[in-house]
Amino acid sequence: MEQQTFMKEKPILPLVLSMSLPMILSMMVSSLYNIIDSFFVAKISENAMTALSLLFPMQNLINAVTIGFSIGINAVISFYLGAGKQKEADTAASLGLLLNAAHGIFLTVFCVGVMPSFLGMFTNQPEVIHLGIRYSKIAFGFSVVIALAMAFEKIFQSVGKMSITMVSVLCGCVSNIILDPIFIFGLGPVPAMGIDGAALATGIGQTVSLFIYIAVFAVKPLPINLCFPRLSGEKTMAGKLYSIGIPAVLNLALPSLLTASLNVILASFSQTYVLVLGAYYKLQTFLYLSANGIIQGMRPLIGYNYGAGEQKRVQSIYKVCLLLAAGIMTAGTVLCQAIPSRLMSLFTSNGDTIAAGACALRIISMGFIISSVSIISCGALEGLSKGLASLVISLLRYVLVTIPAAWGLSRFMGAAGVWHGFWVSEAVTAVIAYCLIRQKGLGKTKNTAVHKT
Repeated sequence: MEQQTFMKEKPILPLVLSMSLPMILSMMVSSLYNIIDSFFVAKISENAMTALSLLFPMQNLINAVTIGFSIGINAVISFYLGAGKQKEADTAASLGLLLNAAHGIFLTVFCVGVMPSFLGMFTNQPEVIHLGIRYSKIAFGFSVVIALAMAFEKIFQSVGKMSITMVSVLCGCVSNIILDPIFIFGLGPVPAMGIDGAALATGIGQTVSLFIYIAVFAVKPLPINLCFPRLSGEKTMAGKLYSIGIPAVLNLALPSLLTASLNVILASFSQTYVLVLGAYYKLQTFLYLSANGIIQGMRPLIGYNYGAGEQKRVQSIYKVCLLLAAGIMTAGTVLCQAIPSRLMSLFTSNGDTIAAGACALRIISMGFIISSVSIISCGALEGLSKGLASLVISLLRYVLVTIPAAWGLSRFMGAAGVWHGFWVSEAVTAVIAYCLIRQKGLGKTKNTAVHKT
């Protein structure tokens, strides 16, 4: 337990940077992988890129379940370590690993099974559906690997081992980037596999990350011990994990609902706008995943200090992280306003599509900076184990404001109305998030039970 006291003793800014910078770096590389992966897929054909765009909601669902539940693991472990309860922290890690593996098995069966009908909801082009099914059968087969890797990632983060998670994510992404052109286009003895190769490269990259976590855990002791033989009858612990994990899963799954809904609206105008939306989500990951690096560093710090009863440090950590996220979003706004056409040209060579995408980027990016309030508040509330309050913010941001605004504005402004719906939603949600964080979050931080929301 003495190894963890730095979380409540080290000065705030250096502490936040030491926890967040490794994750920001790894998230930026992960974002770069997303863009490069889409770049290579776009070289196959525009239909292949469209198929990948349509698959985004289902891929996000897999990530939402596995990452969201792992956030619950992280929060519970951090709280118990801060409260000095080692046995409970060990049990949370062990049970969390087993439950997330079960989630991965279910996701593989479900997502592969529904894929033909899912794709048919958004397109009637046989080639797009065929390419999407081929990609999903391979990529979604690695859901168990993703689930275990995410659980290990949050276990390492909960004890402050951010450098290990950085190395693991970096190695997985770099492996994927190297393998993409080899498997997609063929090199040496490796045959050209097209979109199947892109899916296989992604799965292998995820496997590399998992192997690194397992290897480090086996040779380098952590302040967490796995205790699988003692897990029987841990219903109370499972309840605590799910009480935080389920709202976090819903938070992360809501973009899938948003994307699917916006695809329906945009497809009524043109398939071009569906591609534009998919390209935007690939580009925005560079910003939001970088900001997520701050959240990943912030969450265990807030959880640990919350468990230790350090209210003032929790408040200071939140404020510092909010400023850092706003800085990242400011940089993203400048880029999207200055070179939107160049950014869109990474995904298509069609002049009309590039022009439509440039217009979309300029409009959507108007809401980047103000979105910092919502995303940091969500992460802080999760660290405080107030998952329901965090879920309210996400519901507003992804469903209750954005979808009605996009639909209503599109009736008067066409597809451009969908893009305006983004910044309108960010502005409205930021105001409500600020009120929630003061009422139910940082303004009333108490050393209470971890499962309360």
